[in-house]
Amino acid sequence: MPLGPTLETDRLILRPPAAEDWEPWLAFSSDPETVRYLGGLQPPAAVWRSFATFAGSWVVRGYGMFSVIDKASGRWVGRLGPWMPEGWPGTEVGWGLAREACGKGYATEGAAAAIDWAFDHLGWTEVIHCIDPENLDSVRVAARLGSQRLRADRLPAPFDLPIDVYGQTRDAWRARRA
Repeated sequence: MPLGPTLETDRLILRPPAAEDWEPWLAFSSDPETVRYLGGLQPPAAVWRSFATFAGSWVVRGYGMFSVIDKASGRWVGRLGPWMPEGWPGTEVGWGLAREACGKGYATEGAAAAIDWAFDHLGWTEVIHCIDPENLDSVRVAARLGSQRLRADRLPAPFDLPIDVYGQTRDAWRARRA
């Protein structure tokens, strides 16, 4: 039984994480440039716990980050989607892509589908993006999605990192998409 929905865009398949995603997830998490703004490098055991947390969110909350699959190649290229662990600054749609998938518009394409799904199926009234202030690529993705900087904040422990919160309301999203 699937843990959640499968969403499709023109170029991507978004689905809950599955066991076959572990190896590419580990490779993603082992690339210093890829995880530079996502908490940095961690040992494989910590990456496993993170992977299990993302997958477990679907069981516990009924939503979580999707695995991003490139339709053309069938390869896992990242993770993105709705995310709100305990103590989080709000209802987030976040993204993280493998280096080879960056610069292709996948983050914007996938996040737009995830935002639609969060508003339509989860009933969220606002979506945020927690972005490291130095991560200008993600700032540009947020802008392409129509999000604006809302405030400075910090991620909760154990991360305790400074972030800028970008976001928009459901009404603003729908008006922009109409």
